[in-house]
Amino acid sequence: MISNNAIELRNVTKRFRKQTAVDAIDLTVPEGSIYGFIGPNGSGKTTTLRMILRIFQPDEGIVKVLGQTNGKTADNRLGYLPEERGLYKRMRVRDVLTYYARLKGFYQCQGEIDFWLEKLGAAEWSNKKVDALSKGMAQKIQFISAIVAKPQLVIFDEPFSGLDPVNLEALKDAVNDLRAAGTTIVFSTHDMEMAEKMCDTIFMIFNGKKVLDGTLNSIQNQYPANLVRVRVEHFPADGGKNQYGESAVPKIDGIDDINFDGRCHTFHMPDPGRYQEILHHLSGIRAISHFEVVKPSLHDIFVQIAKPTELAESRKA
Repeated sequence: MISNNAIELRNVTKRFRKQTAVDAIDLTVPEGSIYGFIGPNGSGKTTTLRMILRIFQPDEGIVKVLGQTNGKTADNRLGYLPEERGLYKRMRVRDVLTYYARLKGFYQCQGEIDFWLEKLGAAEWSNKKVDALSKGMAQKIQFISAIVAKPQLVIFDEPFSGLDPVNLEALKDAVNDLRAAGTTIVFSTHDMEMAEKMCDTIFMIFNGKKVLDGTLNSIQNQYPANLVRVRVEHFPADGGKNQYGESAVPKIDGIDDINFDGRCHTFHMPDPGRYQEILHHLSGIRAISHFEVVKPSLHDIFVQIAKPTELAESRKA
């Protein structure tokens, strides 16, 4: 039976002496997808990525990458952008990209180099030395070095870290273009908003164990939608303000954590089913221009899982 998965891990465990870094992990990355890989520092995320890259071998279980359970670290079909950037600073941009392409066995690479330099607005820098590049431009060149050999699978570790908005958008578009061309992308990041926007499926590892794996919607559905965001007109009736200049808000029994961001009030509901009660209560006071039951963001879910256990338990609805 032919698999349509670029990566498959089955019951994978990795230990370092007495420390279990990865504990019986299963995961599947479909071909042609963008697969988000998240987890706090020390969670086992880097160890798992290194097993996919064949830098480490598992102590138990099976790691299957691009159809093979055994392979070389420098598989020509796989590209990698590490979080720790590193280019040969005294080489010219075109030369360093040619070098990386040929390391992967791609010798007729000049057309591909020209394509990506032009696409990312770096063509005029092709004959400059790497040490003359700005941080953003160097990151673009590092990105090209990971994909210039047309890999089937590419792992990006924090690809957008430290970029200004213009360069960030350029690399986001490049990632989406790769995906449209059929490249499978594993996207490791601490930026939860970016993971929400870009990833088809999100995997989270914590203390060496898988704690999340699925679409954003399926993950959010595992957690209660216990926030309500409301915008009202001229609230309250007497126009009063509290000591912070915020519109005063009437107390609603059993509803806590009332916040005001200058436009909307946010209510935390220990019982998610009480949103109709809030709507009824507030609509009797002033006109409501916005009312929204808010699903937990990936950031909120990440924090709830990764913060100290006793505190996480106390905040669960």
